[in-house]
Amino acid sequence: MKTRDKIIHTALELFNECGERNVTTNHIAAHLGISPGNLYYHFRNKEDIIDSIFDQYVNYLADHFQPHSEGDVTLEVMMSYLDSMFETMWRFRFLYYSLPTLLSRDPNLHKKYLKFQEVSAQREVDLLYSLQKNKVVNIPMEDLDELANSIKVVLVSWVSYRTTISKDAKVYKTDIYRGILKSLFMMKPYFTEQALVDYQHMREYYLRLATAETVIPETNS
Repeated sequence: MKTRDKIIHTALELFNECGERNVTTNHIAAHLGISPGNLYYHFRNKEDIIDSIFDQYVNYLADHFQPHSEGDVTLEVMMSYLDSMFETMWRFRFLYYSLPTLLSRDPNLHKKYLKFQEVSAQREVDLLYSLQKNKVVNIPMEDLDELANSIKVVLVSWVSYRTTISKDAKVYKTDIYRGILKSLFMMKPYFTEQALVDYQHMREYYLRLATAETVIPETNS
């Protein structure tokens, strides 16, 4: 792995674990065992690193959230969407709970985010439409945009919400799975009769993951 990629990878790990505002470029360099000067050779500042992480986030979403176009939408296909949703929220969780601060601090990132949202909004509608076309859901066409937007609002704000009510101000995998369950529940009224069995399987599966015991490391007092 090239040094630049190592910096991005390490920064993402530290931001997720410690919180972006608690991590400096010196922390990232020390964690990698390189000099700050070596880091600054690749990135001008921390915002530059965050910008590159955001690019990875956008590319990940583009690769994993495409409307299903071949064959039937099976239980496995629907669960692959939900699993990808979980993986995105977990892998880039610091973005979700730090987003307002990051965007207010970096006007260029804010512009990039707004442009991304335009593409993202259409992709989410297309995903629901592909489920509709395959008779998995039955959503009135006039409600398609609003449902897609409502699900997005819940998922984008979910990590931040769970962090605020966490005893140690951290988010765990079980928290993310609870968010997946919320999005699934929002779609329940629209599942067709033949797809309700698959809905129940998915609900039971993600409920087990959402209620799995979370081990929180003890801290020395």
